[in-house]
Amino acid sequence: MDVINPVALLQKYYPNHSFAYSILWQHSAAVALKAGTIAHALASIEAIDCEFVEQAAMLHDIGVCFVHAPDIGCYGEHPYLMHGICGAELLRKEGLDRHARICESHIGVGLTLEEIVDKRLPLPERDMIPDGTEAKIVAYADLFYSKNPHTLMQEKSPTQVRKSLEKFGAEKVEIFDNWHARFTLN
Repeated sequence: MDVINPVALLQKYYPNHSFAYSILWQHSAAVALKAGTIAHALASIEAIDCEFVEQAAMLHDIGVCFVHAPDIGCYGEHPYLMHGICGAELLRKEGLDRHARICESHIGVGLTLEEIVDKRLPLPERDMIPDGTEAKIVAYADLFYSKNPHTLMQEKSPTQVRKSLEKFGAEKVEIFDNWHARFTLN
């Protein structure tokens, strides 16, 4: 794999003294630490690209600069739900197709074509489900951290994550529970 510097890439698109950069960096670093810890633990029993997981976790939210989320210092034109798609487009322009796929599929536990169409979500009409262990690890780790400036570094409990997913249906909670059973490091 090519050597990339995720922090340098974030700084290419975010002024490094901006509020948005501070929020994004802290959130991404927390997600990357959790994802990296899981990846390294699993690497002893299955093939996991730990470096890729850590890079992808640092870059999974790079697209927030294109969405309208003033609470985190982002004043783009797109709705927040599009941050994964916007980030994926940016990463593809950077030649990072594999990272882009994780960026566009990390929302919750993933979105199906059926959900996107039925709920008329402002997204391309296709499945955006984390595929492969590395993608699932990043999506899973992301569920534990918010970009809310007041709770930025507070890791949610599995119960809190489940509760946040309940409004999207029991199948979303079941996916999380399956990931949790697989990725819990006890």
